[in-house]
Amino acid sequence: MDNGNRLLVINVGSTSTKVAFFRGREPVALENIRYSSEDLARFSSLAEQLPLREEDVVKFLEKNGIDLKEVEMVVSRGGLGRPAPAGAYKVDEAMCRDLLEEKYGRHPSGLGPSITLDFSKKYGMPAIVIDPPSTDELEPLARVSGIPEIERRSIAHALNQKMAARRYAAKLGKKYEEINVVVAHLGGGVSIGAHRMGRMVDCTHGLSEGPLTPERAGALPTLELLDFAASSKLERKQLQTRLVGQGGLAAYLGTTDAKKVEEMIRGGDKKAELIFEAMAYQISKDIGAMTTVLKGKVDGVILTGGLAYSKMLRGLIEERVGFLAPLFVYPGEDEMLALAEGGLRVLRGEEEVKAY
Repeated sequence: MDNGNRLLVINVGSTSTKVAFFRGREPVALENIRYSSEDLARFSSLAEQLPLREEDVVKFLEKNGIDLKEVEMVVSRGGLGRPAPAGAYKVDEAMCRDLLEEKYGRHPSGLGPSITLDFSKKYGMPAIVIDPPSTDELEPLARVSGIPEIERRSIAHALNQKMAARRYAAKLGKKYEEINVVVAHLGGGVSIGAHRMGRMVDCTHGLSEGPLTPERAGALPTLELLDFAASSKLERKQLQTRLVGQGGLAAYLGTTDAKKVEEMIRGGDKKAELIFEAMAYQISKDIGAMTTVLKGKVDGVILTGGLAYSKMLRGLIEERVGFLAPLFVYPGEDEMLALAEGGLRVLRGEEEVKAY
């Protein structure tokens, strides 16, 4: 076991709070605290969830005999805060206020920084976030949409994308800053990024662009979307849920579970086969598009995220993108390790902490 730096890592998700105590890169204790939709339904805002989430982290610490006075750094997954380049950011009052007030968007990951700030104030250790979802390294060309009133924004799985890219770079004997790769994070949400020499210079927006996913509609024909919005007579929040939460596989097949969809396909369900292959088709198209951002100078295409475990999906994608560059798969999303590694880079002086 690595007896190195001691870090507490917190990753708040939609229906879970993941917390781990690391010594160096080794997790000494970890827990995935889960909540039902009923547990969280009584909260009308993110801020109202904060006491529950923090209380459960404290219970984890007590149960595992972890003394916060001995923790050298507390690291959280970031939230939808002010757009900024990737990196390590000091958690401060301004960041937490923006996240809790949902100034730039709503996602439960925004609760983690407030928990870390509270611990930092009480025990004196630094609190940081690493490569938050609002990481924005888009080039000017990538920001242009089709009308001046709308600018393309970067909302992607930056933490896991960059970890996968760093892992692939190490495999090549290089640094992340020395390679060009396209990374596709495949999960309940999908984001596909073009990484040029250490920067994610373009990416599909994880909520409103890109392919259909298990729960998201992805990019849609704009005029037809306007007609749908008008004819459905849904309120904005209801319409948003149809697009992000009840779209994609859920809308077509009634499930967000890719394993169930594969079972349906093996059972002869032709509709399930069509929609699942359509998801792979759309993912492949966006991977191809991102290779043009890099002008074809691509060291590799990387598939990561939970859906990357699916051999069926991987096979369908490889048929279409295998000719572009070497294809590598890092299934799952080890965000806890990615956060710990970011904290270690800071503690070891390999990366500077930025102000929010």
